[in-house]
Amino acid sequence: MRKLIASVMTSLDGAIEHPEVWSMDYWSDEAEAQACELLFASDALLLGRVTYEGFAEAWPEMTDESGYAERMNSLPKYVVSSTLEKADWNNSTVIGSDVAGEVAKLKQQPGQNILTFGWGRLTESLLSHGLLDEVNVWLHPVLVGSEEGQLHRKGVASPLELVDSRTLASGIVILNYRPTAPKASED
Repeated sequence: MRKLIASVMTSLDGAIEHPEVWSMDYWSDEAEAQACELLFASDALLLGRVTYEGFAEAWPEMTDESGYAERMNSLPKYVVSSTLEKADWNNSTVIGSDVAGEVAKLKQQPGQNILTFGWGRLTESLLSHGLLDEVNVWLHPVLVGSEEGQLHRKGVASPLELVDSRTLASGIVILNYRPTAPKASED
């Protein structure tokens, strides 16, 4: 079965919105190599509407020497949205209903990993339905000070097990977690 991996950029204080503003000072050849490793181990993208719209605006015009942009543009993309009627970015398909069922079917197909970016309603839903296999957190050594768009789940504990970590020379720490079952409380 294919793994579904969420890749999330966050600041030390949990900000996740607009990483293009606060994360680029920490980007390096080493970070690019890690990002390429993650993307090239995947053969499909699963995106929420907001992420899809931002990516569809930016990526088609991008080029690079590593082949990352070409890979992003060529991969099949599955867009979860109840409001988007069509998705024009190359190889995009809208999933509008029974998201859990459709994602479960995608995971059963042969192939590499399925990759999703960011943390929002889609990743929350994937986690709650037991469909998310790994959370890849890129922790950046910066305090953003935003109260909106933070990496957290209100009222729901979702235990994770650390399965790998890497510290890059730029100060980014990449933490790979796997969801686990909640531990029974001892009374």
